[in-house]
Amino acid sequence: MTNKNMQIATLGGGCFWCTEAVFQEVKGVEKVVSGYAGGTVPGHPTYREICSGLTGHAEVIQITFDANIISYEDILVVFMTTHDPTTLNQQGADKGTQYRSVIFYHNEEQKNIAEVVIKEVAKFYEKPIVTEISPLETFYEAEKEHQNYYRNNPTQGYCSFVISPKLTRLRKLHAEKLK
Repeated sequence: MTNKNMQIATLGGGCFWCTEAVFQEVKGVEKVVSGYAGGTVPGHPTYREICSGLTGHAEVIQITFDANIISYEDILVVFMTTHDPTTLNQQGADKGTQYRSVIFYHNEEQKNIAEVVIKEVAKFYEKPIVTEISPLETFYEAEKEHQNYYRNNPTQGYCSFVISPKLTRLRKLHAEKLK
């Protein structure tokens, strides 16, 4: 039995159903929770409020991972290569600030690693990376129906047409990091 070195990463890369499905397949990831972060409106926001784009929150996931198995840097590389970090406030047809590309850091070390990873992966993109790097103030867990969405609804249209291709890309680019 190994000693676990559990850490948390909070990331937003468009719809949280997509990023959740990606990270549930990554080796060393113990738990993925969909939620909201980065808003300006007080109180626990609802999905409906987030979708309005008026709260300032982003759809995010909070990943609990064993740093003895996968590093924070590797988490960020998977993140930056399984969504489009060059589109401002948009992922595919999902548009609005709630779908922005964002890394919410938990400490200065995570902030520094995020800055380095963005510089490293930027050379693989034709357009500039617009991923926001911000301190995490508060994470709000999303409603129950948004947890494990892809696993619970694999044949739903959005899952088939949007999430499945992201998982194919994950498996192609990061096969060695998968469970």
